[in-house]
Amino acid sequence: MGSLVAAIWRSLNPSTLLLGALVFLVLANFFKRQRLPKNYPPGPRSVPFFGDFLLLDFKQPHLSLQKYVKKYGNVFSMEIGFWHTIIVTGLPLIKEALVHQGHKFADRPLSPIRERIFKKNGLILSNGQIWKEQRRFTLTTLRDFGLGKKSLEERIQEEVHHLALAIEEEKGQPFNPHFKINNAVSNIICSITFGERFEYQDDQFQEMLKLIDEVVHLETSLWSHLYNTFPRIMRFIPGPHQALFSKWEKLKLFVSHVIEKHKRDWNPEETRDFIDAYLKEMEKHMGNATSSFHEENLIFTTLDLFLAGTETTSTTLRWALLYMAFYPEIQEKTQAEIDRVLGQSQQPSMASREFLPYTNAVVHEVQRMGNILPLNAPRQVTADTTLAGYYIPKGTMLMTNLTALHRDPTEWTTPDTFNPEHFLENGQFKKREAFLPFSLGKRACLGEQLAKAELFIFFTTLLQKFTFKPPDNEKLSQEFRIGMTVSPVDYHICAVPRA
Repeated sequence: MGSLVAAIWRSLNPSTLLLGALVFLVLANFFKRQRLPKNYPPGPRSVPFFGDFLLLDFKQPHLSLQKYVKKYGNVFSMEIGFWHTIIVTGLPLIKEALVHQGHKFADRPLSPIRERIFKKNGLILSNGQIWKEQRRFTLTTLRDFGLGKKSLEERIQEEVHHLALAIEEEKGQPFNPHFKINNAVSNIICSITFGERFEYQDDQFQEMLKLIDEVVHLETSLWSHLYNTFPRIMRFIPGPHQALFSKWEKLKLFVSHVIEKHKRDWNPEETRDFIDAYLKEMEKHMGNATSSFHEENLIFTTLDLFLAGTETTSTTLRWALLYMAFYPEIQEKTQAEIDRVLGQSQQPSMASREFLPYTNAVVHEVQRMGNILPLNAPRQVTADTTLAGYYIPKGTMLMTNLTALHRDPTEWTTPDTFNPEHFLENGQFKKREAFLPFSLGKRACLGEQLAKAELFIFFTTLLQKFTFKPPDNEKLSQEFRIGMTVSPVDYHICAVPRA
């Protein structure tokens, strides 16, 4: 038998093997599609193993999806890596999935990359009892440390003062605002989690911010997709995905060092910050093998807060300054309202927001146009269900099409134009139901209140102090780069101090 196999192997040439492998993959893909349940949402035919990933434009996947909405309707399916995925478009269906059937769309899918890094821990990607315990504790602790209170607002006002001084040092010359803004925004969540803020010249902290920026973009690269598709093979192959794992390890090490420092001078009677509160909770659950309160989860939950509390708000503010330089007439109108209501000396606060409807509308329009989470954070179906008459089996990944929602011509008068009037009615600010940057339902953004306060106070203060302009003889671009968020490509801008 062995000699027969050897003879057959010698008779095969590389082209025969390649053809055989191709036939096998095509057949495997055909039978995979055949196994889809009856009444499953329609969608494009997928490529073996890669699914429909290769049908998407890597530089703008959220935009290339929109042609399939036109072809297949508001609920359609795709194969993204190893995930059976449905994409849902339109406010009624998004609300149906995330609110009315929220308990059936409550989980987060865990990719092989995230499983290797986070296992099933943390706040963002955990599910079931772990997620419930971590979210409940985190919300309570954030409220204890000022979420929704005047004390946290004062921290934001203090930090934007430091940011304004750092920008003032540029003396109106072109500079890249990326890491200055990152540092300022991150300091708010750092003051809650670590009990301290970091100076803008702190080299170690600057390195951490750069690591965050790098992992945010590496996680959605082609190499990362290949790892998620072939994890057992890609684990041993060199490439940028290996750099991703080493960068995450450095971030975990940074948080571990902060935790060790807390342990050395920890006093259970005096809770200084989130880490202290978590150490106290761990002590309560000591000896309980089923508890999710342990040091590994402290590291991952802190990292989640650190990452989420920096990236989304910082990216939105970078879009805001870019849009102001692009639309000087809108910037002037915003500044005129700020001058009229606050002047140059009164600090912006959340209480002043209702007296600054145009400024508030501009902030919301930045979020709509910036569209930093174009497909929302993905969900996973926890039990077989139906949506729009289609059968959706347990384990399916759900993506909600916020790009189409935030550019829907039936909802917005000028969907593709930066226009603050979308959020105004008779000169007063108007809430819009079709505006969902923080998502909906049980897994809506935990830090929504904090993000809203940061965006309004940072933006209003910066426009109170500076006028943002493109550098002389340089044209700014609204091009973006894709990562976990959609961010503007790095740019230089002039911040001219206002008299």
